[in-house]
Amino acid sequence: MKALRIIGLTAFLAVFLTGPALAAQAPVGLGTAGGFAVLAGSTVTNTGATTITGDVGLSPGTSVTGFETVTLHGTQHVADAPALQAQNALTTAYNDAAGRTPITTIAAQLGGQVLVAGVYASQDGAFLLTGALTLNGEGNPNAVFIFQAASTLTTASGSSVVLSGQAQACNVTWRIGSSATLGTRSALKGNILAQESITLTTSATLDGRALARTGAVTLDTNVIAPSACTVATATPTPPPAAAASTTPAATVPPTSTNGSGDGGSGTNPSTMILFAGLAASAAFVTIRRLGAIHR
Repeated sequence: MKALRIIGLTAFLAVFLTGPALAAQAPVGLGTAGGFAVLAGSTVTNTGATTITGDVGLSPGTSVTGFETVTLHGTQHVADAPALQAQNALTTAYNDAAGRTPITTIAAQLGGQVLVAGVYASQDGAFLLTGALTLNGEGNPNAVFIFQAASTLTTASGSSVVLSGQAQACNVTWRIGSSATLGTRSALKGNILAQESITLTTSATLDGRALARTGAVTLDTNVIAPSACTVATATPTPPPAAAASTTPAATVPPTSTNGSGDGGSGTNPSTMILFAGLAASAAFVTIRRLGAIHR
């Protein structure tokens, strides 16, 4: 019976280990909300010389104040169809970010941490950032970082998010259950999706978007500019130089890749699964034979 268990385990591992790798997290899609750098539900208020790259939207509220000192590289939409559509898209994105798994629970204080791609939730329900948080893409520009806070996000004065290993701000999402407040001269990267309000205090900068579902977005001498994503593509391998010959060289079919675009091992997943199936079948026949012997 021990031999039977060992063979069964071997067959299982053959299937498990040769199957396709678990898919990485996809970015949180913003839909029509992606064209907005600022989106609010109740009011949008500004003080001082603020620069915004992208549209500003408000729905269902109608009060936008202090924009005579705003440099807006975009269009303002107040209680119109595009703003309403963006709010609907924000709701979809918010729910998407809230439902992502698997979740890694981490300390509320993000300062000093170095995190790789994944979905992170605060053990206390809120996120605090004092100092610097480093997000390491580990050489993958498609690395996705999703932060889930049941309540608030608060960044201290002068705090920052630092990107390394080709991580991109466009792939960072902050899903905030209530409100977010960015401290004076702090520098955050990523899209803030807040259930209630978002406040950027004096000289805070955001490489991303401030998107509030029901409350206000309050600005004070800020710079908000979402970075465009750089899409990673595989680098083609140049063909070998053809040797001088009077006979035309045969065309050699390209080597199969693993489909990840990252220069993988070159093993076709379908072939791997076929081998796994054959291994499992052989193990099953062996188990049957051993079972017959023992009987």
